[in-house]
Amino acid sequence: MSNTQGKSAALIQRKNNAVPRGIANSTGVFVEKASGVVITDVEGREFLDFYAGVGVLNVGHCPEPVVNAIKQQADKLLHSFFAIAMYEPYVELAEKLNSLMPGSSLKKTMFANSGAEAVENAVKIARHATKRTGIIAFEAAFHGRTFMTMSLTSKVKPYKYGFGPLASEIYKVPSAYCYRCHYCSTYPECGMHCLENFERFFTAEIDAEHIAAMIIEPVQGEGGFIVPPPEFLPGLKAICESKGILLVADEVQSGFGRTGKMFAVEHWGVEPDIMTTAKSIAAGVPLSAITGKAEYMDAPDAGNIGGTYGGNPLACVAGLETIKYIENHKLCNRAEEIGRTTMARLKALQEQCPMIGDVRGIGAMIGIEMVKDRKTKEPAKDITAKVVKYCLEQGVMLISAGIFSNVIRLLIPLVVTDEQLDRGITVLEQSILRAAAEN
Repeated sequence: MSNTQGKSAALIQRKNNAVPRGIANSTGVFVEKASGVVITDVEGREFLDFYAGVGVLNVGHCPEPVVNAIKQQADKLLHSFFAIAMYEPYVELAEKLNSLMPGSSLKKTMFANSGAEAVENAVKIARHATKRTGIIAFEAAFHGRTFMTMSLTSKVKPYKYGFGPLASEIYKVPSAYCYRCHYCSTYPECGMHCLENFERFFTAEIDAEHIAAMIIEPVQGEGGFIVPPPEFLPGLKAICESKGILLVADEVQSGFGRTGKMFAVEHWGVEPDIMTTAKSIAAGVPLSAITGKAEYMDAPDAGNIGGTYGGNPLACVAGLETIKYIENHKLCNRAEEIGRTTMARLKALQEQCPMIGDVRGIGAMIGIEMVKDRKTKEPAKDITAKVVKYCLEQGVMLISAGIFSNVIRLLIPLVVTDEQLDRGITVLEQSILRAAAEN
């Protein structure tokens, strides 16, 4: 065994001894360094990163302007707690996010540390603003792993199993998962039964006057990269407005250029009442934001919301530089280019591989749903796992998703070169064909 292999094996053993088994790892890779789209492990092996830290690295690993801004801020101030002694980067980043959020309403922003914290605070603010308690969430949703967000999430294993009882006052409705629609058997045609369902829901399940907010990912992430039909989000907004319900857009994974717009809701011309963001907001530095209409964000009294580390100075300067990087390098346009190239190749592959049930996406947020049979649509979880494994063996790191764990999800950093994109997609194509042939 070489010294580097010995180092990797030793680190894995140390991890097993020191870290709970509930903290899973799917690759066995220990990263030494990373730059752009390339990860280098402790053995010197290089991988193309096609999962971007699960959507955190839209601007790639260690972009120089962000790293430099963090270094400069570290020399001045690491922490003070904004609720006691304030600092300008917090205000500047809030101003920037307010200006970016869709719609013309006056906006305000607060900061937290993670996507789950952002969702928790959005729920708190919505309840305080409306004086209602119920929350509507959607099947196939993922909103986090905390008590409230785990309850909002719609996948039992591994997220909720054994952790009950769950939070009360949460009501689940079907999402616009057209490929596996509960109501419509004419896919890809759509009868929008998922919207029509609300009239029955408000009669049979809970009165609309009890509902504070409806929370939805504009493009469902962990649920399988589910892109709704054009009428769905505007339809939800209309329902919310008619019932006095706040619409919360969870843009934790779909935000900051991933879909070809700064935020995914822009594709449908919808202005959410509150929006949660995190992941690619700060190029890997823990930060999340809750941005919403000022009338709702100002509803809680002073001290009702906040947290010790939320909007940390290092995170705020990282966020400011990350947004500048996205804008200066026109990464929203690059996301569209990545999407066009990748979708064309995957659609062509679908023609020759019957185990590809669906290829869907928007911008550079793309999912490949694997099935054992196109007619029955039986999920092919094992084949999906093989594809991920074969890609890793050939130096491409990606991950799966979906409520049935049968969706290969592509979260390619938006700084990927054409050569890197071609190489990675070629490996993916070869891995899919290999796994399908072995079945």
